[in-house]
Amino acid sequence: VQLQASGGGLVQAGGSLRLSCAASGRTFSSYTMGWFRQAPGKEREFVAAISYSGSNTYYVDSVKGRFTISRDNAKNTVYLQMNSLKPEDTAVYYCAARPNVIITTTPSSYKYWGQGTLVTVSS
Repeated sequence: VQLQASGGGLVQAGGSLRLSCAASGRTFSSYTMGWFRQAPGKEREFVAAISYSGSNTYYVDSVKGRFTISRDNAKNTVYLQMNSLKPEDTAVYYCAARPNVIITTTPSSYKYWGQGTLVTVSS
């Protein structure tokens, strides 16, 4: 599986961005998908994940109510809608795929990774 993330950019605090992650391969619909982020000087952290069917989602507390993860299995794409952005959301955002039905928040449990897309939120 190859993942290609896009949609990052520069936005003012309070603004919105939608990240996309396009996946290759015919098994996308069987993968749990996740979004992670890494700010300069910090470890990579979990942001959100969605089950293979899209029926279950999970978020880190800091983005609950502001971010929404979704997927379109017909398009082999997962999305991260980010609203009410804050400067502390500034990071490189990565999408990741896990060939397992169980949602996890640990980066090491995801097998495939995209290249990352930079999100910068100005105050």
